[in-house]
This record gives sequence, structure tokens and C-alpha cells, in this order.
Amino acid sequence: MDGVTGVTDWRREFAEEARTRRPDLARLCLLIGAVADDGLGEADLDAAEIELDRLAGELPYGMHDPAQWVTALARLLGGRYGFQGVPADYQRLESSLLHEVLRRRRGLPILLSVVWMEVARRAGAPVYGLGLPGHFVIGFGDPAAQVFADPFAGGRPMTGVDAELLVAGATGEPLEPSMLRPTDPLDIVLRILNNIRAWAAPRPERSSVALWAVELSLMLPSHPARLRYEHAELLVQRGDFQAGAAEMEAYASVVDAVEPSAAASIRNRAQAARALLN
Repeated sequence: MDGVTGVTDWRREFAEEARTRRPDLARLCLLIGAVADDGLGEADLDAAEIELDRLAGELPYGMHDPAQWVTALARLLGGRYGFQGVPADYQRLESSLLHEVLRRRRGLPILLSVVWMEVARRAGAPVYGLGLPGHFVIGFGDPAAQVFADPFAGGRPMTGVDAELLVAGATGEPLEPSMLRPTDPLDIVLRILNNIRAWAAPRPERSSVALWAVELSLMLPSHPARLRYEHAELLVQRGDFQAGAAEMEAYASVVDAVEPSAAASIRNRAQAARALLN
């Protein structure tokens, strides 16, 4: 399967998986990696799934208490296998790709949390993700019981007070009860793609990465409408002036009813893009 065909197939599978009744978080994350690296094949994705299964098989049997799960996962993943993060990981695209995180045992908080969740889930743990502002962590059992762990810190146990301090440090605002609700898998995927877009944004030479990240985001059943404008801007940036202008005009038509001045500005931008055509 050549690179172009492979990317097309991976994208179609990503869109199909995202619209299933119960989207598979690990599979979606691996498909992001397959789009990022057209050298990956199905065998590579299978190998990543097998590694998650293998790690889950190393956890002790018979655990029921959430605190036991935190301790066991920290010993296995953070201790024995060294999964954790460091500040430099924020500068690497690989830190947002699950197959690379499994290989390097380094990644962003949200990808390390995916590893923790997928290993724990396979072993039967009542685990979920918590998308706190500025930092992603995991929880176990009843969210009201506040049994959390920070995979980026090697699985360090967290209390409700720790979560409050983390949110206050990131936003200056108090922790809201809504922040402790389990994060939907598709929201986790969108946040991962947002991180990839943020990584690519200051790197004009990596605009192709930003483009596929936006395009995958648009395949999710729910996504911010403004992503369509971002997609149009990227098309223009990459020299596809006609397609970018057309998408800007389509987006302007959508926002016209609520923000006519913004719609007018977008149409002006579309006209300027068309003027760049030779």
C-alpha cells in the first residue's frame, strides 16, 4: 500500500471508527499515528495493541480498590517501564502519537493518560480520563471519591486538593465540579488533535501536519465550527487559493446570521486569497 493510498484508507477508517456506537480510543489514537507516518502498516498498529494487552497482563489480579489500581499502575508503567513525561516532550510531535509513546515511553500528559487508561481498562479497572485545564490526568472508580493519578509524573497519586492546585496554577480559577466529569473518548481525541495543531502552528514548514490534524478533527461527529475557517486558512497558506477561498465563503455564510461583521471580514479574506491566483 503506497503512502497516498495508505493515508486515504487510514482517514476513512478514522472517520468510520469515530462514528461507531462505542469508539475505540486506542484505535483512534493509533490511526492518528498512521496518518502522521505513512510508513506504518496494519501490522504496526496491531503490534501497538498487543503491547497494551501485554502490559495489562502484567498487572496483579483481584484488585478492587481504586487506590490499589493507582499503586499497581504506577509501579508497572511509571516504575518498571519508565513511562513518564518531561518538559522537552512538548516540543516533539512524537509525544502526541500513541505508537511512538509506547516505543519511547515518553509523551504528553494526555497520551500517557491514554496508555494508562487502555492498560487499566484491559485489566478491568474502572478508569476514566480527566481533561483538567492545562493538564490531563486519570481517575478511578467514583469521581466523587477523587482517586486520581498523574501519568506524566509516573503515575503520582493525586487528591482533590492536588487537582484544585493544578487548575489554579494553570488558569488562576477555582476547580469546577464539571472538570471532574469523565472525558468522552472523542473529546480526548479532539484534544490530542488540538495539541498537534498547536505544535505545528509556529512551524510553517510543518503546515502539512496542521492540515491533516484539522481534517481529522473535522471528521469527528462534534467539533468547533471555526475549524472550517482554520482549514481554509491552511489551504491558502499552502497555496491552494481557490479551495481555501471557497471554504472561507462557505464558512462566512454560516456565521452571517450571528456575526455579520465577522462574515464580511472573512469574505474579504476570501477575495484576497483569490487575488493571489496567477
